[in-house]
Amino acid sequence: MAKAMSKAQLVAHFAKKFDLKKKVTMAIFEEMARMAYKEARNSFTIPGIGKLVLVERKARMGRNPATGQTIQIPAKTVVKFRVAKACKEAVLPKKPAPKVTPAMQPAM
Repeated sequence: MAKAMSKAQLVAHFAKKFDLKKKVTMAIFEEMARMAYKEARNSFTIPGIGKLVLVERKARMGRNPATGQTIQIPAKTVVKFRVAKACKEAVLPKKPAPKVTPAMQPAM
């Protein structure tokens, strides 16, 4: 499995691709992150990639792994990233259709 690109590698790639200075490219990434933090409450979408959404989690019973004692876990709001369909289709390989064998065919 290949190693993930670092922030510096991403900045260098976009700077070269769009003929920008690295400082300008870095500022674009930083502003996009700030905007995502600010707009996450309303859901923040990156077209073709996915979106940040807030999800309410219900209170539930849990277990302390150290003692085994049952504890109450309070309700809370969490941030989730939902991957766009286009991204899933581009990244994940298509599953081949299952092969039909004579034993699987219905009798007539």
